[in-house]
Amino acid sequence: MVKLEVESETWPIEGGFTISRGSRTESRVVVVRVTENGVTGRGECVPYPRYGESIEGVVAAIEAAIPAIEKSSTRPALTLTMKAGAARNAVDGALWDLEAKTSGRPAHEIAGLPAPHALTTCFTLSLGTPESMQAKATEAAARPLLKVKLGGEGDLERVRAVRAGAPASRIIVDANEAWSVEMLKAYPPELAKLGVEMIEQPLPAGQDSWDASLPRPVPLCADESCHGIDTLPALKGRYDLINVKLDKTGGLTAALELIRAAEAEGFKVMVGCMLGTSLGMAPAFLAGQRAAYVDLDGPLLLSRDRVPGFRFEGSLMHPPPRELWG
Repeated sequence: MVKLEVESETWPIEGGFTISRGSRTESRVVVVRVTENGVTGRGECVPYPRYGESIEGVVAAIEAAIPAIEKSSTRPALTLTMKAGAARNAVDGALWDLEAKTSGRPAHEIAGLPAPHALTTCFTLSLGTPESMQAKATEAAARPLLKVKLGGEGDLERVRAVRAGAPASRIIVDANEAWSVEMLKAYPPELAKLGVEMIEQPLPAGQDSWDASLPRPVPLCADESCHGIDTLPALKGRYDLINVKLDKTGGLTAALELIRAAEAEGFKVMVGCMLGTSLGMAPAFLAGQRAAYVDLDGPLLLSRDRVPGFRFEGSLMHPPPRELWG
């Protein structure tokens, strides 16, 4: 007999976190536990208001699916039971963990992947004034790869300030849909001079029909514009990378399928996250093994994390302990 339990948790963010859409001081996550014959698998998701999700809505969606999940607790069946999104991600993660524990095989082996190796994650600097962002960049200057949150007007000054604070760090930037087409034409050449390697989601999702011949001196990555395989055709020729997040795809199962499809279409891949704990990062860590960029720094931005959680050496993430997941 399979039993599914769901609950929400709150985790404080160290110093708060700001992007173009607003600020927050805590991360609210939903945790699913699936138990069979005394063995329990866990999964975590972060409901995202940008996609119409809430803690209450995600919990309700999981609870509504409990009878179907308890009747057929397999990941393939889950894609028929639940739509893509955070709710399915939490259940999918729990089923991966349960299968690993009951079979005695690690999740990477079940997925047909090589044993995972340590990954270097981005470290995110939240949106602020150029002065505050330079101060944060100076604190993080020893980290090899910084992800800089932008907000539209004044972004060049922000990046110049970050570059001054962290002259040796690699930099990618994330506009979170805050730019206009005019900014997309004007900003990238200047960002290229500052050594910026990639620009994530410059324009609002749904406004990706700009002239595909527009020069891209800095590669562009689709985040809010990319959810599943069906979204790839509209991105081809306009984006160079896609950001795969398990809370968008609805779990590791669908994320691995999206990565394979994207690579076949010539996209490079970034694997990102919502702001959650090590439990939420663990399945994404497997998806990130071949990624061009890994952005799984959620635990580094929290005041505290799960125990045990990922072991970090600076920005280097070691494979998750088996007690955590998978």
